[in-house]
Amino acid sequence: MITSLANPRVKAARALHRRRMREREGKILLEGARLVHDAFQAGVAFEALFYTSDQAAHIPEALRSCAWLVSEEVMQALSDTVTPQGIVAVAERPQLAWPTSATLLLIADNVRDPGNLGTLLRAAAGAGVEGVLLPKGTVDVWSPKVLRAGMGAHFRLPVRAGLTWEEIAQAVNGLTVYVADARGAVRYFDVDWTAPTVLIVGGETEGIGEAARALAHTAVAIPLAREVESLNAAMAGTVILFEARRQRLMRST
Repeated sequence: MITSLANPRVKAARALHRRRMREREGKILLEGARLVHDAFQAGVAFEALFYTSDQAAHIPEALRSCAWLVSEEVMQALSDTVTPQGIVAVAERPQLAWPTSATLLLIADNVRDPGNLGTLLRAAAGAGVEGVLLPKGTVDVWSPKVLRAGMGAHFRLPVRAGLTWEEIAQAVNGLTVYVADARGAVRYFDVDWTAPTVLIVGGETEGIGEAARALAHTAVAIPLAREVESLNAAMAGTVILFEARRQRLMRST
């Protein structure tokens, strides 16, 4: 059992709480049995897995060769949560191939909240989005909080992060770009989402930036009841993306 925070493996894993180290090493921290299982099923390469005695039964057999039993104190230091789940793993960052002819892409602009971005990725994966583009300034998509909120979406959905708007414009060239905006003149369900399209969703605090607005062809709105001002990025993105999913399913039947 590892009981010391000075253990080299523990120190290397704890360093991945910092974005700079994750980017330098190309590695991520996964916490919780479900997230570890999802990553394993998706073929993600594991470097090390740390667990407490009560979680031994949840370790995939194929990962036992790189698994290390640790004390509660060590697990607390490895964990990113107030109440540790008892399993933390170090894995290689997935490198999924970008689609050559995408028909539905998502751009998250100025999304700073990890929970919102992770939930948005989860919705995007479920709605059939083929790729996600993240401009510079977005919260780190590979942070432990975003990974937990994504519930495995990171292992199934190609993501390109840290992009300039010039790079994003090149990536969506030839596709119709819509931006979700409460003041949009077009209702989101009046759009033909069966065509090759891109949806831009903005964060709650700063909203859509000027570069995103300049890239968009049309602003679409979700008509809200009563005096509700707006939905957060994850909620708005989920509503619109599943309308796109609905239309595409209807077309295919």
